[in-house]
Amino acid sequence: MSEPFIVGIGGTAAAGSSTENALKIALQSAEKAGARVRLFDGPFITSLPHYMTDAAKASAEGTEFVEALRKADGVIIASPGYHGSISGLVKNAIDYLEETSKDARVYLDGIPVGLIATAYGWQATGSTLATLRAIVHALRGWPTPLGAAINSSGGIFKGGVCTDAGANMQLELVGKQVHDFARLRMADPSVMETGAN
Repeated sequence: MSEPFIVGIGGTAAAGSSTENALKIALQSAEKAGARVRLFDGPFITSLPHYMTDAAKASAEGTEFVEALRKADGVIIASPGYHGSISGLVKNAIDYLEETSKDARVYLDGIPVGLIATAYGWQATGSTLATLRAIVHALRGWPTPLGAAINSSGGIFKGGVCTDAGANMQLELVGKQVHDFARLRMADPSVMETGAN
């Protein structure tokens, strides 16, 4: 059996943000477990035109992004908590999944999705994580048991490393759970099939 392909989506318009660092740690954990990974970071998703515009229809980046999602066995989404919810940048990227609405596998149907919310305080991490879960349910994905809520107000990311052991453990576990559930689904697709189109 081939190793799962896991796509990571997230970050902010600023390269090297806390959200991007958190996503990279989760992806590295999935990769360490054996997954092939692809990161669509803040600068990449910033380059995506607003979904459903003429620019989006002609976007090479949009096409590349959707094709990667079509091939994904698992996904990890990381968003900053902006005003108590996900960022517009991350939401716009997620909206591109509408291009898969007529595929054999609609949206994220039956695949594991790890979720990460970062914010400068605890309140926004909880509401942002809840929003991400609701979106993934609407897209027919399977949120992993652990979603990472990361309070980055203390400057816990330095040089791409998370200096908070508990937060780092959460991020690594999100990546490992996506890998493990993806392998389970690949071994027996019926385990997570919904059968609904």
